[in-house]
Amino acid sequence: MTKRTILTSPDAELRKVSQEISLDEIQHPETMKLIKDMKETMKLENGIGIAAPQINVHKRVIIVDVGQNQPQAFFNPKITSHSLIKTESEEGCLSVPGVFGIVKRHKSVTVEASTEQGVLEKFRADGLLSIVFQHEIDHLDGILFIDKVLRYTAHPKL
Repeated sequence: MTKRTILTSPDAELRKVSQEISLDEIQHPETMKLIKDMKETMKLENGIGIAAPQINVHKRVIIVDVGQNQPQAFFNPKITSHSLIKTESEEGCLSVPGVFGIVKRHKSVTVEASTEQGVLEKFRADGLLSIVFQHEIDHLDGILFIDKVLRYTAHPKL
């Protein structure tokens, strides 16, 4: 595993839309190394999610810590439905260090994505997990949380 360099705003590479990854590519050794590197980078940076564009790889791959320190890779994730109810919460980003702000996002989302095993799954994410999926999928579309900030906060919540 190798810690990768995280791009930071205003790097234009963060604004590029990522390309879908084929099922054949998911099982490729290069992709498996990418996943391991992303997990290691996220862990060392104390993140709870990371998207491939943040390390200058423009493929639709995200890592999300789904709880109990269990980061998982998701390929070509799509939000297929979402709650009407939205919630405001404080967000930060590894690509926008030291900046925090309140963002309004859907309270729950249904996500469709392929797993590391290449299996297409559909599942519901609520609360913080919902927010992380929305944040990371935004990265795949070249969107940063600062594009959606309602107001900035001085310090992260402890």
